[in-house]
Amino acid sequence: MKTNKISELHILEGDSTIFKSVRYSIPLYQRDYAWEEKQIVQLIEDIDDVNLKDNYYIGSLIVSNQEGVYEVVDGQQRLTTLFLLLSYLRIDTGDEDALSFSCREKSNYTLRHIIPILNDERDKYDADSLQQNIISGLNIIKETIEKFTDEHKVNFVRKLENIVLYRIEVPEHTDLNHYFEIMNTRGEQLEQSDVLKARLMSELLGSRKDQAIFSTIWDACRDMSCYVQMHFTTTLRGELFGWNWGQIPSHRLTDYRQLSLSSVSMSGSLISDIIRPNYAVDIEDGYLDDDTRVRFESIIEFPHFLLHVLKVYLALHPEIKHRDGDTLVYELLDDKKLISSFERILDYGVKDGKPINRSQFSRDFIICLLRTRYLFDKYIIKREYANESSDGEWSLKSLHVSGQQSNKRAYYANTCFRGYNQRELTHKWRHKHNLMLQSALRVSYTSPKVMHWITDLLIWLSSNVEELSTEIPNYTYKIDEIAKRPVREFLENQEYSLGVNTPHAVLNYLDFLLWKRDDNVDFTFEFRNSVEHWYPRNPSEGTFERWDDDVDRFGNLCLIQRNVNSRFSNMSPEAKKSTFKDMIKKGSLKLRIMSEKTQGVNASQQWKDTICAQHEQDMINLLTEDTISEEF
Repeated sequence: MKTNKISELHILEGDSTIFKSVRYSIPLYQRDYAWEEKQIVQLIEDIDDVNLKDNYYIGSLIVSNQEGVYEVVDGQQRLTTLFLLLSYLRIDTGDEDALSFSCREKSNYTLRHIIPILNDERDKYDADSLQQNIISGLNIIKETIEKFTDEHKVNFVRKLENIVLYRIEVPEHTDLNHYFEIMNTRGEQLEQSDVLKARLMSELLGSRKDQAIFSTIWDACRDMSCYVQMHFTTTLRGELFGWNWGQIPSHRLTDYRQLSLSSVSMSGSLISDIIRPNYAVDIEDGYLDDDTRVRFESIIEFPHFLLHVLKVYLALHPEIKHRDGDTLVYELLDDKKLISSFERILDYGVKDGKPINRSQFSRDFIICLLRTRYLFDKYIIKREYANESSDGEWSLKSLHVSGQQSNKRAYYANTCFRGYNQRELTHKWRHKHNLMLQSALRVSYTSPKVMHWITDLLIWLSSNVEELSTEIPNYTYKIDEIAKRPVREFLENQEYSLGVNTPHAVLNYLDFLLWKRDDNVDFTFEFRNSVEHWYPRNPSEGTFERWDDDVDRFGNLCLIQRNVNSRFSNMSPEAKKSTFKDMIKKGSLKLRIMSEKTQGVNASQQWKDTICAQHEQDMINLLTEDTISEEF
């Protein structure tokens, strides 16, 4: 049986489009065109958001090559919408039958008369013969694009050259009805990570064993819930992570080739495997920890994790360069550029002046993926939901095992950061320090695109992995160094009146220092995403005077939850203190201090006249003293 053929198609490439010199047919077992305004507008917005410098993966098209005509198994709604979009933009879509529907004459008639319809040449078509869903889609496209200026429209057309669709041919003699039923049941397009997996595995076609290794590890790592050990069979768990399930996996390919892989995993996973409804790693003798009282949630999803690992891989292989001297990886961790990020390595990466060995890259990367995932699970925070609680808490734990042989069970304990001959008390304090500081970083950088702190920590861990037993205390210094960077920049600039533009990372780090200073204070980092003025910028009309000069100063600011902001914003400090006692009690530590300092007769005026300035100086001093100190 032939393997799948994957073609990267640009919607527009010079004078050519995805419909030029090719024919697509929508089989009868598929429904007619049915996309509505939500899906069509979203597609247009996705295209419009693309950076002109980068490619953007817009989906996959599963087809069967039937004597030169591509029968569309999955992706026809998107394909038809692209046909209508190109037609509206008067971009050549090729032959009259470039896109057709089997046994649906109204649909075919409408597609053949698109241009007269757009030109409103009613004498050139029969309105009663038109397929109304297609006409509706065309009108939605028209109404959306008509809002663009001429310059906007020109740029939009240029962006079509950056839009990539992957056309994936299924093997010969495939039951297409069954394929379609599978895709319909899943109700989703292949994700970029699915296509990336197939692309990287295609470099290993000469070795079924290596394909099986790749597929098994990838499938275990793609589920970011729980700990990676628990996504392997019990047998593989012991072979990969040792008898206690806690050792870092080997860096040697020869060790992986000795694994007890099942017949299912030996089959590998090309696209035809990925779209199977039962696509998963083989499950034998228990797979996941069946203790339902404990559940973990990763702070990032798999596509973003892959981008972190790619940066780790390149940091461990500095000899790999861009052939033209350019940067090999994008700065942002943009999951929309997942495939193009790897393509840059495969297409432009050189080692010792020669193109990198693609098959070796796939082998090395999958080992790096597993080792990095192990480090991620052990040393990067998660959300933990215990005892069926819906209120998760920050967690920094390692997986351990109890029992013997078939009675082994996983349990979780705080990750140890104690160095050789250090006291248990030191470990407990350092663990809490690391947990709090990582959670401060997490709530400061809410977009996964800018969570570079995770990359930095994973690179440090991977670079020191062989000496972690002695070097792990220095991990605390690394976290601290990362967290201090925006604080140092803030202090160096000496711009302390930024108002709502004050970096969240600075305010959260200040709360961390206050927590550390005020031992045993009850405080947890939460998503307080709104910078709030204690003395308001816009007082309720006629109640008290405005503070025009210094209202944006650092001393007058704190972080609160966004859903509180609208109720909180226009009140005086005194009113906020009395009205929001419970919220303040659980809120930012800086907010609590500001509330404590607001007291006595005419407290709001006193805050404005003197207390705020003194509070600001206290907080700046605390930040300054910490950034020049190397002690913990």
